[in-house]
Amino acid sequence: MQNTNIRFDRTSNIDFYKTLQKRVRKHFKDTNTSKYGNASMVIKTIVMLSLYFVPFILILTVVDSVWLMFLMWFLMTLGMAGIGMSIMHDANHGSYSKNKFVNNFMGDLISVAGGSDSMWRIQHNVLHHTYTNVTGMDEDIDPGSVLRFSPHEERKSYHKYQHYYAWFLYGMMTIMWITVKDFKQAIRYKKLGLTKTEGASFSRILSKIVVHKFLYYIVFLVLPLIFAPVAWYWVLLGFISMHFFTGVILGLIFQSAHVVPTSNYPMPDETGNIKADWAVSQLVNTCNFAPNSKLLSWYVGGLNFQVEHHLFPNICHVHYKKISKIVRETAEEFNLPYNSEKSFGSAIKSHAMMLKKLGRQDQL
Repeated sequence: MQNTNIRFDRTSNIDFYKTLQKRVRKHFKDTNTSKYGNASMVIKTIVMLSLYFVPFILILTVVDSVWLMFLMWFLMTLGMAGIGMSIMHDANHGSYSKNKFVNNFMGDLISVAGGSDSMWRIQHNVLHHTYTNVTGMDEDIDPGSVLRFSPHEERKSYHKYQHYYAWFLYGMMTIMWITVKDFKQAIRYKKLGLTKTEGASFSRILSKIVVHKFLYYIVFLVLPLIFAPVAWYWVLLGFISMHFFTGVILGLIFQSAHVVPTSNYPMPDETGNIKADWAVSQLVNTCNFAPNSKLLSWYVGGLNFQVEHHLFPNICHVHYKKISKIVRETAEEFNLPYNSEKSFGSAIKSHAMMLKKLGRQDQL
C-alpha cells in the first residue's frame, strides 16, 4: 500500500454532488423520514441473528444426523453473511441508528463471524470508500498476487486462468479473517498511522482482536466439537464449509460491484492528484445490480445499490431503493454514468468478463 497524500480534483464536476446531496436531503425532509434504520431494520436484525444462532444451538443439542447438521451449518452460512451485509455493515458506517452505542454494538457483531470491527472499518470505510478502485490504496482490489483485480498491477502468467479459479478463492475470505488477516492488517495499519482513526491505542485494538478471536473459537468451534453428537471431523468440515460459502457470497456481492468492465481504476499523478471529482469517480467505479429484486436487496442489505451506498454511506440501506431514482436522474442530468446490471446473474457474468480481461491484459 502506498503511503501518500492522495487528493481528488475539486475543480471539475463538483456541482453534481452538491446538487445530489441537496436533493437527497430534500427527499428525507419532504417525506419526514429519518436517514437511519427503521422498524424493518429491527425485524431484519432479529431474522439474521436467529438464522445464525438457532441452528448453532440445535447443533449443540438435538441434531444427531450428519446431513441435518450440515443443513444447520448452511443456515448459519446464510445468517453469517446476512449479519455482515445487512446489520454490521450499516452499523460500522454509523447508519444503523443515530445512537452511537447501538451502532457500536451492532458493528461489533462481526466478532460472531470471527472478524475485527476495527480492521474492517479501516479497510472498508477509510480505504475502500475513500479510494475506490485506486490501486495501492483500495485493499478490496488487492487480494495478493494470486488474483489480478487492477490493470495497474503486474500480470502473472497464471492470471489468464483467474476467471476459473477466483470463485474458489473467494471462499477463503472469512477463513483468512478468523486466522491471520486481522493481525497482519493491525501491524500494517499501525505503521501507516491508520489505527489512529479508531481513537484507541494499538495495544487496545490488538488485545480486542486476540480476545474476540479466542472467544470465537471457543464458542463456535470448541463447543460443537465437545457437544455435537457427531464425529469431530464432521463438525470441523461443517465449520470450514460455513466459512467457505460465506466467503463466496461476500466475494460475489462486493466484487461484482467494482471489478467490472465499466470501472476505470483512477491513478494519482506524481504529485498525488487524481484527475476526477470523488463523487464522479464513485459513479464510474461502482455498479448496481438487480435493482428490482426485492428479496435479493433485502438479504444483501441493499448492497445491490452500491452506487447509492458509495455516495451516501451514512444513509441506511433501507432507503437506497427510493433515493436511487434521484441519483440516476441527477447523474443523467449531468451527463454522468449510472452503471447498473439488470440481474445478479448478469453482474456475475460481467465480473467474470473483467477477470478474464485483467488476466490477459498487460499492465498499464
